[in-house]
Amino acid sequence: MPQQDRAYATREAILHAAAEEFDRLGYDRTSLTAVLARAGLTKGAFYFHFPSKEAVANALVERQDEVWSQVRESWRGRGLDPLTTLRGLFTESAERMSADVVLRAGVRLNAEREIGYPGVPSAHVLWEKLIGAYLAEAAEGGHLRTGVDPEAVARTLCGAAIGARLISSATTSCGDLPARMRELLDHVLAGVATSAGKLSGSQSASERASGP
Repeated sequence: MPQQDRAYATREAILHAAAEEFDRLGYDRTSLTAVLARAGLTKGAFYFHFPSKEAVANALVERQDEVWSQVRESWRGRGLDPLTTLRGLFTESAERMSADVVLRAGVRLNAEREIGYPGVPSAHVLWEKLIGAYLAEAAEGGHLRTGVDPEAVARTLCGAAIGARLISSATTSCGDLPARMRELLDHVLAGVATSAGKLSGSQSASERASGP
């Protein structure tokens, strides 16, 4: 294996091992010793790639930022109606969280940091605004019932999604998060969508299955 490939593989092994520990215990309770043991590496190999545990955590947070940016851009570019796009965003996000410990760890680390810095704009607030924009578009297109407040629905969806993630993380390591998210979407959107909105949402699963 070329040296560059070995270096990349070692860095990924460190990130994956650290992610498993961070996902299980959080930042404060994760020790560098545990990460090294899980990765099967020496301190020298670790410090060649990262100067500290904090640097690994930073890399994981950056990785999840990149993933979410890609997911958002992917769904925005599909030209679907706003409610179908919302379903797709929520569903794919849950599936990725369930399957990828590196992503889960990055999300947990980012959330822990936001708790420690009140008043700083958080990823949760940014997601809430994004969801609200899609719901406002749905309202303009006649896909939400008269009198429904898109911002209130956005707050409800975002808060419930965070709660679902926390419970799923604590009980199944996010194994049942996709199912929880489908239940959430079905119940919340059923209460606010018009017949046209419900129809577009019900088509989302088949569209996703046949799409990219």
